[in-house]
Amino acid sequence: MARHLPMSQEIELKLNLPTKAVPALRRHPIFSSAARQGNAVTLDNTYFDTPGLALKQRKVALRIRRHGRVRLQTVKCSAVSAGGLTQRPEWEHPYSGAFDFSAVDAPKVLKLLKRHEAALQPVFSTRFRRETRLYAPREGVRILMMIDTGEVIAGEQREPICELELELVEGCPLDLLLLACELAADLPLLPNDVSKAERGYRLHLGYEPEALRAELSTINLEETPVEAFRTLAFSCLRQWQANASAATHSTKPEFIHQLRVALRRLRSLLALFAPALPADFVADWRERLKHNADRFGDMRDLDVLYDEVLAPVVAAATGVEEPSLTRLTGLAVAARDEARDAAVHDLDLATQGRLLIEFTAALHAVPTSDLIEAVDLRSFARLQLTRLRKKVRRRFEAAADLVPAHLHALRIALKRLRYGVEFFAPLFRAKAGKRYLQCIVRAQDALGFVNDVDVARGRLLGWAGEDAELRAAAAFVSGWHSPRYARLARRALRELDPLLWGKTPWSR
Repeated sequence: MARHLPMSQEIELKLNLPTKAVPALRRHPIFSSAARQGNAVTLDNTYFDTPGLALKQRKVALRIRRHGRVRLQTVKCSAVSAGGLTQRPEWEHPYSGAFDFSAVDAPKVLKLLKRHEAALQPVFSTRFRRETRLYAPREGVRILMMIDTGEVIAGEQREPICELELELVEGCPLDLLLLACELAADLPLLPNDVSKAERGYRLHLGYEPEALRAELSTINLEETPVEAFRTLAFSCLRQWQANASAATHSTKPEFIHQLRVALRRLRSLLALFAPALPADFVADWRERLKHNADRFGDMRDLDVLYDEVLAPVVAAATGVEEPSLTRLTGLAVAARDEARDAAVHDLDLATQGRLLIEFTAALHAVPTSDLIEAVDLRSFARLQLTRLRKKVRRRFEAAADLVPAHLHALRIALKRLRYGVEFFAPLFRAKAGKRYLQCIVRAQDALGFVNDVDVARGRLLGWAGEDAELRAAAAFVSGWHSPRYARLARRALRELDPLLWGKTPWSR
């Protein structure tokens, strides 16, 4: 049964696309056959705030929109977003030259607006052309498709707007996502949670986006395993999407690194909740996410090789080894730059967008059952974390010989345990969980360095080939790190021993 939305509730899916793809969107059968909603219009929007940006601090946006002689006042609040799908309260009515907040029925928002009304002033504006079509494939489903092209303006600063907004008029959020899947099969569409208002504030403040790291878990005991999985998966999606979007406009390697972290966490999450999920859903998406992450692995490995392994040795080197190290460094820099170029090339907007949209739709469609809904989430978490710890124990015992392959397997198993503890953290004792995580992170960092040196050794020798001077330089680098390598490997095993056989935060 279709769900009718309250007038003050807006559910939309925002999709960015390159300007050159707009003609293809207009020609797309879905868009071109949908009912035109009047002629294209030009919308001028001015956003207001206090000099100290008091509204922004509370995640409230106030806008006056002008379309010809018609002016509308709109108040929007912070949105719940994931995979580009945004749900937010909104109040809109005609503007007659003075602010009128009488329609705002959220007491805290109304109080904020009234308190700062006298100090409100224009901060930035947007101007764009909007083409609107109504998609109504069947009874109970109506979606507005809006192409917006224009710019955000803050003082002398300008930034282009080119996006497709899908706004739910009647139906459910999955209807939006299924429409987006159909369009993304043929068009380069990337979901984007950043509103025009947020873009305006960033431009006004001269803010450069930073790589988005993993969010803290917000699950609670009232959720079923499937509900908790969705909550955590949407968090991973936000990290993936934000970094994919930023990486298309930046050469900073951290964006792609955090994108890979999001994909790793999402794959671990799928494995962690596999008993509560359809087996084909888990298998399909673990494989697809792995393939996506593998596109960018070489770049991260070579960044680490240069920054963490090679650069410290070069900085400390004196004497006869300097010329050969310089040659080796040249090869490393060339390989790193080539990997960065390949990663940027492989960061295909269409591919990332299609995966994001399809996974978001799949998340909304994940089925449940009475049996799964009856499972206690805390008991489920205990079982899964205990299983992960047992696997780390096995890897720990094998790694006692300090063989690199065994240390690497221990590191991977430990990382999955860490993600599991982070995901389930709100369900158990906070202080004990924090201490346990700190121990895991220390051991993981130590094993990470050990693995970095092992990987670097193989790459350096590969670049050296049969060149005796370069092989000597590669051996010098490995030897320079060997005392720390051995110390950290032994320390990681020593610190993990009580962690793996002692009391845990999830113990009863």
